[in-house]
Amino acid sequence: MSHSLRVVFAGTPEFAAAALNAIRAAGFTVPLVLTQPDRPAGRGMKHQASPVKRDALAAHLALAQPPSLRRDGKFPAEAAAAIDQLRATPHDVMVVAAYGLLLPQEVLEIAPHGCVNIHASLLPRWRGAAPIHRAIEAGDSETGITLMQMDAGLDTGAMIAEARTPIHDDDTTASLHDRLAEAGAQLIVQALQELERTGTLPATPQPESGVTYAAKISKHEALLNWRRPAIELARQVRAFDPFPGGIATLDGATLKIWAATALATPHNATPGSIIEISPEGVVVACGTGALRLTQLQKPGGKRLPAADFLTGSTLAAGQHFSLQESQ
Repeated sequence: MSHSLRVVFAGTPEFAAAALNAIRAAGFTVPLVLTQPDRPAGRGMKHQASPVKRDALAAHLALAQPPSLRRDGKFPAEAAAAIDQLRATPHDVMVVAAYGLLLPQEVLEIAPHGCVNIHASLLPRWRGAAPIHRAIEAGDSETGITLMQMDAGLDTGAMIAEARTPIHDDDTTASLHDRLAEAGAQLIVQALQELERTGTLPATPQPESGVTYAAKISKHEALLNWRRPAIELARQVRAFDPFPGGIATLDGATLKIWAATALATPHNATPGSIIEISPEGVVVACGTGALRLTQLQKPGGKRLPAADFLTGSTLAAGQHFSLQESQ
């Protein structure tokens, strides 16, 4: 089925690529795709195309990669050229998903129906860069997708539609990301179909209460602070999978912790002490309760279940992980 609605798309990671592919699969014309410039990544730090770029090129879509869309920023010439290209590209609406660049008011006003953002939280909770990570880390019981009519603020625009999903006890950022990416793709297609059918997308202003901000995840947050309750550390480990992982230091060596379970086990051990080792995991004393580490990684090694990790390992009960505070 083909549609008359023309959709400019702006996005960068896998989350956005899912929406772009769904929009195309639904039959909407995508006359232009915007994505961030190629970035160095991997061990060789070679420049790599974003998932959105890869899919756009595979579909032979017109593509632009401006480093900025702000005329008053560091790249005024590139921003001006991209804005000119947007103005010269006939389209009806712009869809934005995890693009990563600020859209100034000038850009928001180009498309006749404005810009619709696919945001991975139930706004106004978790505005900002890392809503999936922060929802898991905070122990939220549910999250979802909000479609939002973009304005110049940080995720402050009026809400068009939402889809909810529970956060399961074993959800990681990776698993929840994939579920939300699919939900976002379905929701934006439904909204575009509605826009084409009725010519409008009614939106409701966000409530003023309940606003929280999801700051970007930094590597310095990865260090596990064993003085904290085990249940909080377990959430941190799940929230930081696949990036940056949980980090624990033992005798100067850095281990990554990829999966862990909180235990209510009472103990008198110093936080950071290993109190039990078995094929089921490495149990470490915390400020409250204990944390069973069930998937670990040595420097230069692979992620391994505890039973495999412990083969040839020198870990023993009574050893102490560093109590250095996370920054």
